Amino acid sequence: MSARDLKKLIRQDVQSMHGYAIQPSAGMIKLDAMENPHRLSPQLQAELGQRLGALALNRYPGERVNELRRALAAYARMPEGFDIMLGNGSDELISLIAMACDVPGASILAPLPGFVMYEMSARLQGLKFIGVPLTPDFELDEAAMLAAVAEHRPSIIYIAYPNNPTANLWDDRVIDAIIEAAPGLVVMDEAYQPFASRSYIDRVARHGNVLLMRTLSKFGLAGARIGYMIGPKALIAEIDKVRPPYNISVLNCETALFALEHETVFAAQAKNLREERARIQAALAGLPGVKSWPSDANMILVRVPDAQNTFDGMKSRGVLVKNVSKMHLLLANCLRLTVGTADENAQMLAALQASL
Repeated sequence: MSARDLKKLIRQDVQSMHGYAIQPSAGMIKLDAMENPHRLSPQLQAELGQRLGALALNRYPGERVNELRRALAAYARMPEGFDIMLGNGSDELISLIAMACDVPGASILAPLPGFVMYEMSARLQGLKFIGVPLTPDFELDEAAMLAAVAEHRPSIIYIAYPNNPTANLWDDRVIDAIIEAAPGLVVMDEAYQPFASRSYIDRVARHGNVLLMRTLSKFGLAGARIGYMIGPKALIAEIDKVRPPYNISVLNCETALFALEHETVFAAQAKNLREERARIQAALAGLPGVKSWPSDANMILVRVPDAQNTFDGMKSRGVLVKNVSKMHLLLANCLRLTVGTADENAQMLAALQASL
């Protein structure tokens, strides 16, 4: 097919978009994607391998998916009168919400800088996206958010709790005010819940228009692609109608069930990463020319004198982080550092100091 034919075939807005970029990381200390750096013990690897090897891969996913829904509902302490749906990662859930809410005049609103998939899901579904800048210290701008809600009447508002890439939790009072003003849905995205000091799960039942979304990626299963969303039964039932059948593979389902059966192992990993996060923050405080922000996630946002030079210097020393300096004006000269193992973090800090 010629380039001219492709231009006629593919939507113009898609042609003008950039695909989600994944950095090559072979041979690097990979601290760019907020992954849990800990692997299962050899014993647990063997146990999981036996379970996966015994699965009926010739059959479509069945009742085990519902068992996973029940296990996740118990793990998350789902309120009475609520239901849960699964996605192939939270990315799929974000797309499904946009698809289900695509009525004439629909729009999506989110603070910026934030998770790029909120805006991408809107664009791919043909919905208007409204981005509201955070304050210079990456807090919610209450007046600007409420004004944007009143002006645009968005169908969906995303509140990341904590936010990516800034890693901070926002003021609950401001969030409640936004929820009260929202004419449509508010999605509380708790992707980094294992590392956060608080959750919205105990307050979600106060509102009939709030969905709570999580993922097992940060829990420790980034490769298994399991996202889940909790909300009022009637609301979940409507959104679930646009979910593709069999969207969760039997391999991913069984891996997630296995992980929840060994929840204490993953809880210990999260505890270790929170402790490592504190050590990194203490070390960053002693680096001249470096500013860091409080974190409730497994990442830390830092501002350096020259983000590109520092990023390149760290990469040349075998450490891969994320250069977010061009994502938004508020992120000028910022890098996002994923929290790794103690050894990885020591090498990351040494590379950072040498590259400033």
